[in-house]
Amino acid sequence: MAHGDEMFQDVRELVERNIEQARAAYAHYLESVADAMRAWTNSPAMGSQFKDVQELTIRFAKENGQSAFTFGRELAAAKDMPQVVTLQNRYAQEQMQAYARQAQELGKAMAKAAQSFATRQVPPASDP
Repeated sequence: MAHGDEMFQDVRELVERNIEQARAAYAHYLESVADAMRAWTNSPAMGSQFKDVQELTIRFAKENGQSAFTFGRELAAAKDMPQVVTLQNRYAQEQMQAYARQAQELGKAMAKAAQSFATRQVPPASDP
């Protein structure tokens, strides 16, 4: 049985390394997306009305990704099936709460950006 325990530990370590590599790749991807979004925000055609929305979406993506990677590490360290089920239930509840909060914050930011966009100064049309 000791050999089985060693194999299980080896698999667990492999999963943990893979999770860490995926986390690093995800972080790099998010930074690339953030850079692209910043460039878009700085374009004269777009203006800055939606900058807060973009920042929120990046923050939420980072939060959700971190939460998923933490969950993956916890699953890799689970000792038995009841612990896996407990972890899954907790993760699902926490994510539903996070999604509700994020949706509310994003809705407020979108409304504010839309209002700002609608009320920005538009040059009057010239009379013929």
